[in-house]
Amino acid sequence: MLRTPTGGAGHGTATADDRAMSIGAVLLQLRDEFPEVTISKIRFLEAEGLVEPQRTPSGYRKFRPDDVERLAQVLRMQRDHYLPLKVIREHLDALARGEQASLPSAGGQRDLADGSSDAGSGRATAARIGRAELLAAAEVTESELEEWESYGLVAPTAEGGYDAETVTVAKLVADLGRFGLEPRHLRAMRGAAEREAGLIEQVVAPLRRHRNPQTRAHAEATAKELAELSVRLHSAFVQTALRIRLH
Repeated sequence: MLRTPTGGAGHGTATADDRAMSIGAVLLQLRDEFPEVTISKIRFLEAEGLVEPQRTPSGYRKFRPDDVERLAQVLRMQRDHYLPLKVIREHLDALARGEQASLPSAGGQRDLADGSSDAGSGRATAARIGRAELLAAAEVTESELEEWESYGLVAPTAEGGYDAETVTVAKLVADLGRFGLEPRHLRAMRGAAEREAGLIEQVVAPLRRHRNPQTRAHAEATAKELAELSVRLHSAFVQTALRIRLH
């Protein structure tokens, strides 16, 4: 839930101008619910016409409470439904006009690679999204996605489309790219992850071949726990290496 700034005691009801916030204040407020949001992300959504903050005579952005709430709605629909920004903008504009607009589904805008969808609801299956939705979620171009695929950083599933983990990878690759890290730099990380996955597979393989169904079922939980420990160890190694280099 977003916190709404309020006027202090004795000041009466705050006007819209009184409650207008800088982009930095908006960032802090949104990060309660969206820890990964950045100032560049907010500026990008503004450039795409999702929000129109006021401008001071000197050019600084001033966001009203309804601007902040609209940004939160956009971020929720991107996070939870993988909707393209154009579809999100049209949906929010319809709501602003007072129309009774139901939330569109990603599957209704673009079929998945194998055409699969939930016939009962018209929604794309939760397991996969289409290429257009991945581009929208990561906010990248077709050529950038093709380059990532050429380096093996991102790949569709065997059934077609992209799963939730691939969306996460794409967003992280895009964020790292803003710091100048190119796909060729990240290929080593992909290779290290593959080797770690191989080690985990060696541990759980005997569990998966066990005759006892409960033991086989335990293999998945074991693999997940080992993956979490591996991520924590990798993070600790990176932090230790940085501390040595920076001191």
